[in-house]
Amino acid sequence: MNRTLVAAAGLALALAAPAAAPAQLAPPYTFVMMLGKDTIVSEVVQRSATRLDVDMVDRATGAHWRYAMDLRPDGTVPSMSNAYYRLAQGDTVPVQRAELAFTGDSVVVTISGNVSRVERLATRPGAIPYINPSSAMIEQILHRARAMGGAEDTVPIFALVGGATVPTVVTWVGRDSAVLAIGAARMRLSVGEDGSLLGMAVPMQRVRVVRVEGAHPLATHPIDYGAPPGAPYTAQDVTVHTPEGLSFTGTLTLPSHRAGRAPAIVTITGSGTQDRDERIVGLDGYRPFWQIADTLARRGIATLRLDDRGMNGSSAGPPTATSADFANDIRAGLAYLRTRPEIDGSRLGLVGHSEGGMIAPMVAATDPGLKGIVLMAGPAYTGARILAFQQRYAVDRMPALSPAERRAALAKSAKATDSLAAKSAWLRYFIAYDPLATARTVRVPVLILQGETDQQVTPEQADTLAAAFRAGGDRDVTVREFRQTDHLFVADSSGDPARYSALPSHAVRPEVLCVPRGVFYLSARRTSGSL
Repeated sequence: MNRTLVAAAGLALALAAPAAAPAQLAPPYTFVMMLGKDTIVSEVVQRSATRLDVDMVDRATGAHWRYAMDLRPDGTVPSMSNAYYRLAQGDTVPVQRAELAFTGDSVVVTISGNVSRVERLATRPGAIPYINPSSAMIEQILHRARAMGGAEDTVPIFALVGGATVPTVVTWVGRDSAVLAIGAARMRLSVGEDGSLLGMAVPMQRVRVVRVEGAHPLATHPIDYGAPPGAPYTAQDVTVHTPEGLSFTGTLTLPSHRAGRAPAIVTITGSGTQDRDERIVGLDGYRPFWQIADTLARRGIATLRLDDRGMNGSSAGPPTATSADFANDIRAGLAYLRTRPEIDGSRLGLVGHSEGGMIAPMVAATDPGLKGIVLMAGPAYTGARILAFQQRYAVDRMPALSPAERRAALAKSAKATDSLAAKSAWLRYFIAYDPLATARTVRVPVLILQGETDQQVTPEQADTLAAAFRAGGDRDVTVREFRQTDHLFVADSSGDPARYSALPSHAVRPEVLCVPRGVFYLSARRTSGSL
């Protein structure tokens, strides 16, 4: 469930294209973000005293951004414009545009595209807009902190999707370096005499950023969500529309040689904005929902996997959306499958991971015709309890801290969570939501999968959740635990989220996918008329 707050704050909103750059912009330079030896993000940057222009390509999330910010001498940003393009679709025109105008403690956002609206959102004076993983915006935070003049400066950032304002702390280490903290994430920054960002390291994620002179953009190749050569199934690009007026891009895999209509499942991603494969920035090769779709299609089962709100071509939707709204998105996916002639609408199921494992029971509680749900690391505890554990876990793994410093770090983390929750409807809902109450209302077959070393949704929650399903009268509940397996269902002896990027493989373990212990279990163990 947990991401570092860098990823949580990277709630990137599709915003509007700038006008032509003024002539006084300096020659371009490029921030190159690398994971190990692999380049994952490039940002071509041009600056002047009053303007910042950036062209950013993010291979990890399939996003291409072009944005511009007007700048004040004190480093604050009175206005910003941006355009969002999808790498997967090879867009030549932006899918969405928007403009932001910051005034005091509010920001007016004007969005145009597949959803158009104007909103006024609360923020803090001097907030710097932020899109993860923009190094140019980190550089602007540095300029603002340098103008503030302290040895340690707190600069608010405005997360462009979700509308949350998050405090960042810049601690200067001499004139040529600094440490920037966003929640639990720490970035080590190399700083020029003029306050420019020369380089950056994020040790928790094995990420580093280098600055090179000139323009060095990444190629914007579309992401391939298709079937591999020779596969016994097809992969169709589809669009799902909701009663609320949103649309979702996705892929429907269909077995090629199945006699009759195929059963099908819908996948549900975890927290944060993710694509249909549930890829995670910094984890090369992690595509769990592609693995699931491939496994099931080879056994005659179709899969619909959808991009989250705001990802690729999916509508961003309102910033007040919660997990309950995401459940409606999945209901729309099920309704879509029931319109497809190749699909047996009476044999549908769900596979949800992490937050998706919380959403699947919500949907099943209102759709008793489902043939089964699979919960991969679905939580049993409230979000408040989960976040408290995750914060303690992170602080306990900081051996350099004294007991007093650990207590202070925990207090600061809790305060940051409260501050974020005050601005984030999603987080408020997550903190208060009780999965056990919903579990007691579900009557469809349930398979709970749990990693033994999971340090995000801890292993004992699987049995607690199963007991709640059974207490409500569900007589078909199965729990499967996998040894040496973490929250991502990857082979991992420690389960420490800070070490995910260093794991030798990011593939979901085969035993999770295959009979009789994994997501194929529901389809394998039942007879005709079920999945």
